[in-house]
This record gives sequence, structure tokens and C-alpha cells, in this order.
Amino acid sequence: MTTQYAKHLIIGGGIIGCSTAYHLAKNGETDVVLVEKASLTEGATWHAAGLVGQLRSSRNTTRMLKRSVAMYDTLEAETGQAFDWKKVGSLRLAATKERLLEAQRLTTMARSFDLEMSMITAEEAKDIFPYIDATGLEGAAFIPSDGHVDPASLCQTIATAARNLGVDIRQGVKVEDFEVRDGEITRVLTDHGDYHADTVILAAGMWSRELGAKLGLHVPACAVEHQYIVTEPLPEPDVVKVLPTLRDPERLVYYKPDAGGRLVVGGYEDDTLPFGDRGIPGEFVRQLLPDNMDRFAPLAELAAQVTPVLNEVGVRQVINGPIPYSADGDFVMGWAPGFDNLMMATGFLYGIAAGGGAGEMIAEWIIEGRPSLDLWPLDVRRFGPHHGTRAFMYPRAVEHYAHHYKMRYPGQEHETVRGLRRSPLYEILKERGAVYGSKNGWERPLWFAPEGVEPVDQLDFLNPGWHAYAAEEHRAVREGVALIDQSSFAKFELIGPAALEVLQHLAACDMDKPVGSVLYAQMCNAKGGIEADLTITRLAENHFYIVTGAGFGTHDADWIRRHLPDDGGTHLIEVTSGFAVINLCGPRARNVLQAAAEQDVSNNAFPFATSRNITVGAAPVRAIRIGFVGELGWELHVPTEFGAHVYETLRAAGQPHGIRDVGYRAIDTLRLEKGYLYWSGDISPDYTPIEAGLGFRVHLKSGGNFIGREALSEQKANGPDRRISTFVTDTKLPLYGGETIIHDGQTVSLATSAGFGHSVGQTILYGYLDKALWARTDFEVEVFGTRHPVRRIDGPVYDPDNTRLKS
Repeated sequence: MTTQYAKHLIIGGGIIGCSTAYHLAKNGETDVVLVEKASLTEGATWHAAGLVGQLRSSRNTTRMLKRSVAMYDTLEAETGQAFDWKKVGSLRLAATKERLLEAQRLTTMARSFDLEMSMITAEEAKDIFPYIDATGLEGAAFIPSDGHVDPASLCQTIATAARNLGVDIRQGVKVEDFEVRDGEITRVLTDHGDYHADTVILAAGMWSRELGAKLGLHVPACAVEHQYIVTEPLPEPDVVKVLPTLRDPERLVYYKPDAGGRLVVGGYEDDTLPFGDRGIPGEFVRQLLPDNMDRFAPLAELAAQVTPVLNEVGVRQVINGPIPYSADGDFVMGWAPGFDNLMMATGFLYGIAAGGGAGEMIAEWIIEGRPSLDLWPLDVRRFGPHHGTRAFMYPRAVEHYAHHYKMRYPGQEHETVRGLRRSPLYEILKERGAVYGSKNGWERPLWFAPEGVEPVDQLDFLNPGWHAYAAEEHRAVREGVALIDQSSFAKFELIGPAALEVLQHLAACDMDKPVGSVLYAQMCNAKGGIEADLTITRLAENHFYIVTGAGFGTHDADWIRRHLPDDGGTHLIEVTSGFAVINLCGPRARNVLQAAAEQDVSNNAFPFATSRNITVGAAPVRAIRIGFVGELGWELHVPTEFGAHVYETLRAAGQPHGIRDVGYRAIDTLRLEKGYLYWSGDISPDYTPIEAGLGFRVHLKSGGNFIGREALSEQKANGPDRRISTFVTDTKLPLYGGETIIHDGQTVSLATSAGFGHSVGQTILYGYLDKALWARTDFEVEVFGTRHPVRRIDGPVYDPDNTRLKS
């Protein structure tokens, strides 16, 4: 059979696949082919509940969902095909004072995301949704631009729009296997012939994991059971017709008006069942699962508390169907690492709400190389090798599902599948009171509980208990000396004849520095946006040691590997597991290191931003004089088997100096004082180094012909239109990032990160300001619905001249 050609081959005919096809064609792409093993919508789309909500914890995810709504607003006029889109708004109830705080925080976030959302009273909520019992209700939040839709009709309408633009949709075509050569999918084998495609888009929903396995991938996408009921008609069907969607997170339930005066009522209970963890049974086409009313009954009882009318009407239908999920509850999008032409578009829990915008972003990703919005929270490269395994993904997905509406405080950690990656200091620090969090599978100390305090995280919206303990750790770093286990850093070695050439092409700074130099570097895209923020140590002429954050290793390595020469002579090798990392920091750090090391570590012998091989105790150590807390210090990169020995040696040497253990919560407050930025929050592909105040790391004269040079050169010459700013107040405010920054009553920015600086006694937040506001100093920040004055200042609030860092 002749091999067929498609420029873009989309696997999967649900809403994501159809939307991607539509947006590719809308952007002028031809030879777009979509293959679906059954008929369109017959996986999970057809039985989805159909709520369209826009607010998410990420600004750009929210923006993407706003694009869905914009598309749905015009789609009927474009196609002439109705799909029952009802833009009736959404209501979120606050049944307790804690839920009121949660709703107020979400409303503040929505404002900073440019999404209209307002707090209303219990009485106003009942006016909008008359069936609720408002007794004891603390209030509610309302988003007028949300709505609901018939999922199958929506998908068919998008498919019609795609066909009208020339997309070839082929139903009844099942993908059976792939052929791969040198990281490129060269052939897609189906039961109706083979395909060659420039790009393959995997939009197969709950089948993505099985298809990925044929490519040697652990796709971190799966499915779990989800139930909802459809009631018999309510007494006043005309009232039901105009109701908004409703969520009551305290009672774990949601509502959607349905045809004929009925209500759809669903929720997220504990202990749902994974689906397909041992393989999806048969073809599973347009099928449902057996009802499980025992599991749904507690939700039904809670729903009856919210809307007593449910006690008066019967249940017309129970829907129990598998819904897509992922290892962290969010989408799986972007270019798959290790492949040149595989685009991931799967794991869509709320695919109906996301469908329009997600298809647009995926199309941009394919055509332009990256989407117009930085979508790091959804990027497949946020996952590690363990996330797609059966042992991790399904238990974690079930936990995420159960916590869909449960109260989650800022900083709250997951409980399932913990302890996967442990540094050699894990047990030692646990005995010393470490309260552990998890990052990319690594157990990392958040803070240390003193003797007599239970080592359990103390969380709250307004006054978390851990603050007091992290403040003591913060002061230990500023005033004495501390040890921090940072073994979770992702670490790589770049080696080969073109290593320097590669880095000169990628990094915005000049990498041709003497052996032993340590450089803080940004790798940018063509528009100058920061794709990676890392430290690079030159070990030899063409041998470099690269260190990045625990959660960014897959992402950063993929960016570098995609720019390696094709001759195979230069290699990026991950060495994360080979080195434990102990950060020794504080004004007394040199006293401790000199007592423990055989070599001279004085400022003359070992200056800032250099690396030396030293001996600590009996262990070989790669000591790197750099850090993220703004004090004298060294990152000590130690062969893993020597990690415990080096820690014990340093602790013994540090006893006369009051050495302390410190966790990651203190790191965050320390770096805020110093003006250090965090990739994925303060800096990202949306922002350039110049906008982020890192223009001193852009070397136009001495650097190479690096990616983004033209954009950054122009920006340096003409100045940026926006830049990051620091805001402070002497009032201790419960800020966590995402809060709205206001000037003259108008939203002008959002807090990219925020916290309390214990050394300076001020709340500190960062946010980007347009040029017209750079001379202004008087601003406000909205915190749980209340506005507080903050003032803009220049530079970091602590040691702006780096005197302590370089001492």
C-alpha cells in the first residue's frame, strides 16, 4: 500500500485534535490530516459535562482559556452550525470563612489576569441561582464570561470549520505503530495504510499512553473514572434555562443547567478508580462504565445540602466515564524531548474549556516553534522520567482528582508516591527535624522543626506556622552560617569539540572565559525571551558543567540538545545522580570551610564566581563559589557516596560557629531580599534579560552570535517598554504571588513572586511595569480583596553592591 503524505498528522478526533486541525488550517497550513480510530468525539469528549470555566492558577493558562471563549463566541456565525453555547457565567460559593478567603484570593488573581470576577453576597448568589440554600453562606464569586456547552456538538462544529478550511478528517483509521529514525517519526502505520508526516500531533486522550509506549515513551497522561448525574426536570424549567454554572468546592460538587429543565450534578470524591492502568479494554468506543452509586452517594448528600430541590426530583441518568488526567492534573503539551517532530496534546482534564485556546497554542507551537504565551505549567518538559510510570501516575492522579475542590493552602504538598528520589542526607536531616516537600520526585527540606515541634507542615492563608521557623533559618544565613541540601539540582556536563561553540550560540553572555570560571547565563529564544536560566562552570577548554533547578532539567536539556551539532561529536550528559550538593553559606562560611578543607579558601585564593577542586575531610569536592541567598558561600558538589561524610565534617567544623540546617522556604525569602529572580515566575520566555534587569548578562560586544541577539541588541539600543520592579511595604502581608498591583485605581501588573524579608523587615514583591510608570513610586497591592499601599524602589533591598557576597 502506498505511503500517504501529511504535513501535519493529528492522531485523535476529540476536541483537542479537531481544534488543533482547525487552527493549523486557519493559519494557512495545508495537507493537514486528522485520523480517528472510531468516530469524532467517541473517546471522552462525548460524555464530558461541558462546563467552560476560565480561571486557573497560571495567568497564561487563564489567557489560553479566554481564547477558547472568544472562539466559541464566533464559531456559530463562522460555520452556521449551532452547538448550544450558553455564556451564562459561573458562580463559586464560599460556604466557610476559609472558603471566603480562597474566593477573595482567586478574585484578586483573576483581576491581575485581566479576567472579570467579582465577590458577591450570599443573597446576591441566591438571586442568580435560586435553588441554593444560602443559610450560613459567607459569600460567593461570579465570573460573567464563563458558561457551558454541549461537548459533542461543539467538537463537530469545530470539525466542520476545519473541513471548510481544507482539513482532511479520516474516521475509522487506527494507528497501530510507528517507525523512528534518529529521533524523527518517519512512518505512522495504520490499519488503512501508512503515513509520512513532517509533524505528528498526539491528541489521543486516554490512548496517548499506549501509543506513546510504542515510541518508547512514558507519556504522563492517563484516565480516571468520573461520575455525574442528570436529574429529572425541575419544577421551573424556564428558571433552569438561564442559570449559571455553579461550583461549591466545600461540598465538592458542581452544577450545569441541562436541556429540558434538568440539572447536571457532579463532583470529585475520594478514591476514584484509575482507568486503563493495565491497558484500555477492547476498543472502548462510545462506552461508559458501570454506575457506582455507593461512591457517588456522599456527593449526592452534599449536593442536596447546597440545593435541597434535589430531594424532590429523581435521577434520570448516571454517567460514569473515564476522563483524561495527567501526572500532575494539568495538560501535557509541547514538543516531546528526544523527538524532532512529535507534538504532545493530551492529558486534558478540562478539555472542553481549553479546547479552542489549546488548539490555537499547539498550532502556534508547530508553526512558529513556540506559542505566543509561555505555557510552562502545561509543558511536557516539566515532567521527569518517573511521572509517566504506572506506579507514580495513577496514585498521584487519584490524589489530584480527590483534591480538585478540596482546600489547598499555599505551599501544600502532595501525599502520595513520595520518597522516590532521596539525597544521601535524607535520613540525617529527617532526624534533625526536616519537614520535607517534593520537587520532581526529590525529597527536599522545606524547613526544620525545632526540638519539641512536630515536623509537619503548618499551613494557613493568613499566618502559616512555618513562617516563624523559616525566619530563624533566614537569620542564621544572614548572621552566622548554614547548610542547605541542594542535591536536587539538575546537573549536566557538556563535552566535545563544539562545546564552547554550542554555548556561545545559546548563552547571551560570553562563555569563552578561563577554566574555573563560573557564569550565570540566560539562554534566549529568537525574540529574546529567557528559555533557560542556569549556572555554567568551565572545567576544560571544551568541557562545561551546567546546573539548573530541580524542576527544569528536562526542559533545559531539551533546549540544549536541540541545538547540538549533527555530527555526534558533542554530548550533553546528565550527572544529577552523581553529585550531592551542599550549600555552605553565611558570613562565617569561610571559617567553617577553611577548618574542613585542605586547600586555601581565602578570598584571594578562591574569589567569587570561580570553581576549584578541593578536599573536604577525605572527600573530593567541586566547590563553586556562587549561590542564591546573597551571602558568602559555596555550592559543594560532592560525589554522592561522599555526601554524608562531607555534611558531617562541615557540621563538626561549624559547631563553634552555631551552624544550622536551612530549608527551601528560607531560600525564597533570602533571594527576594537580594533581588534574585526565579525562572518560571519572575522570568520566562515571556520576558527578556533586559526587561528582567539582567542586561549586564547580555554581552553584545564579547559574546557569540547567540540566539536572540538581534532582538536584545535592538532592545538595548532603544530601551525596553517594560521592566521588572521591586515593591516594598513595612506591613507584613500574606502574599504568595499572583496578586494584583494597582496604580490610580487601575490594574497595572501582578506579583510575579512575593514574601517577607526577615532581615529588612519588609514585605517584598516583584512585578513588571510599563515604561509610563517607571517614575511612579505609589502603588497598591490587593490582598484577599483589600488594597494595601506599597512603594516602588530601585534595586534590591539587601546588599545592592554585593559587598557581603564577594567578601
